[in-house]
Formats: sequence, structure tokens, C-alpha cells
Amino acid sequence: MEHVIVERVFAEPVDVEALVRTYKEGASCFEVRRVKSLRSTVSRDGLRMICEYLAPDAESVRQANELAGLPFERVWSGRVLGEAP
Repeated sequence: MEHVIVERVFAEPVDVEALVRTYKEGASCFEVRRVKSLRSTVSRDGLRMICEYLAPDAESVRQANELAGLPFERVWSGRVLGEAP
């Protein structure tokens, strides 16, 4: 499994509750592709968001987000270098 990062950019501050509802409604899209959400971070101004997933590959994450109706700018695989204390 790979660590996959999704970058999201919004024209207006994101409604986090609405985004969570959309994610929950599309949860089966993630389950079928074996994509597990690890964490998400929203910028203070609500215009940017980074989401980290564990998945077979970046394409699985792209597909799951598209089918669930979740917008994104970029999707890329990476490796964890270390954990913050």
C-alpha cells in the first residue's frame, strides 16, 4: 500500500461539514478501491486542504475521489519520512 496525498483548492472557504457528508455518501467508492483515509488538514482560511490516504496506488485514490464527487487539484504518491513528536 502507498501513502497518497490529495491537494484540494477551493474558490471560497470550504464547508467542512458538507465535504464530510459528501465523503460519507461516497464511502463505497473508497472501499471498493481499498482506499483508507488517514487524515485531512484544512488551511486556516479554508481555501486549501491536504488529505492523506493509504491505497494500492494514486490512480485508485483519483478514481474514488472523482466517483464520490470530491474535487481535487493533484494526487500523488509519497513515502513517510518520519513522524513529528
